[in-house]
Amino acid sequence: MLTLSTPVILAPMAGITNSAFRTLCREQGAGLFVSEMVTARALIERHPETMRLITPGKDESPRSVQLYGVDPTVVGMAVKMLVEEDRVDHIDLNFGCPVPKVTRKGGGAALPFKRKLFESIVKSAVDSAKPRNIPVTVKMRIGIDSDHHTFLEAGSAAARAGVEWVALHARTAEQLYDGEADWSKIAELVEHMKPTGVPVYGNGDIWSGDDGRRMMEETGCAGVVVGRGCLGRPWLFADLASSIKGEGSISAPPLSVVRETMKRHGSLLVEFFESEGRAMRDFRKHMSWYLKGFVVPREIRSTLGMVSSLGELEHLLDQIDEQPYPQSVAEIPRGRKSHSRGVTLPDGWLKDPDEIPAITIDDSVSGG
Repeated sequence: MLTLSTPVILAPMAGITNSAFRTLCREQGAGLFVSEMVTARALIERHPETMRLITPGKDESPRSVQLYGVDPTVVGMAVKMLVEEDRVDHIDLNFGCPVPKVTRKGGGAALPFKRKLFESIVKSAVDSAKPRNIPVTVKMRIGIDSDHHTFLEAGSAAARAGVEWVALHARTAEQLYDGEADWSKIAELVEHMKPTGVPVYGNGDIWSGDDGRRMMEETGCAGVVVGRGCLGRPWLFADLASSIKGEGSISAPPLSVVRETMKRHGSLLVEFFESEGRAMRDFRKHMSWYLKGFVVPREIRSTLGMVSSLGELEHLLDQIDEQPYPQSVAEIPRGRKSHSRGVTLPDGWLKDPDEIPAITIDDSVSGG
């Protein structure tokens, strides 16, 4: 069993939740901080990039890895490797990724529709983790689209397989990140799972500490999973922890604190990539999230978008005048934006949910 210091989880996000970002969120109070998704096949083949992605940061505990796969045998082998080599304290299985390159091959949010295959994959992971009592969890969506909801059956199947908890992103794959998350579906799953004793964590549209508290109160979920809301705002976890404990909200920090957080993030990325140039290229996407709403001279903002060294980053940030956090943008959606669109699926995927398909999939795919 995994006991969290606070029921707040950093969601795995491709290209975001490397050990540098996980460190920042852990320091701000996240109870669990999940790695970027890695594929089961790449893991057992020990691809260098995959092995680097699962390497924890300094003193990182608990060590959490999100795993993606569509073959029960391959997933079981990957879990066995992680467990026997003492690389993890928790394994999360990805059944929520909605991106076409994953769903068109039957993976991610498409897979729970094939209920026998889904349960077989989850059971294989749980059985492989059992010798060392490593907890396995599942993250999923409501379903493929409004006509094909899978979350209740998938929750029951995951419980039968022996998972520690299930997390529900309260959107369908068709919605991608569009519209509002339907928290009523989280409440429905909580009620559905009560006889099993398996907790439910909620995910979707958590932009403030108050959002997290409200989700738990309104749905009865055991905790929250935070994704886009923490982009450029790792201190959201401190706000969530405080609000959930009933201690009220924590004020957003002024620019001086944001500036130092940015410098630390950049430094941690240099350690992670072992290359200053690569670290700064990666950090550029975080720049607009951190500085969203702040008054930044155009030439400085433009130059920050091309920053190539840690020294240059620090020099540019020091030239921005001190100012309070822009509350007008503090709790509004950020990160991925999208419009609903039809889900790309393998031919005939929706004909028979009990079919166990012969899937050939490129395990190099990555998702979100």
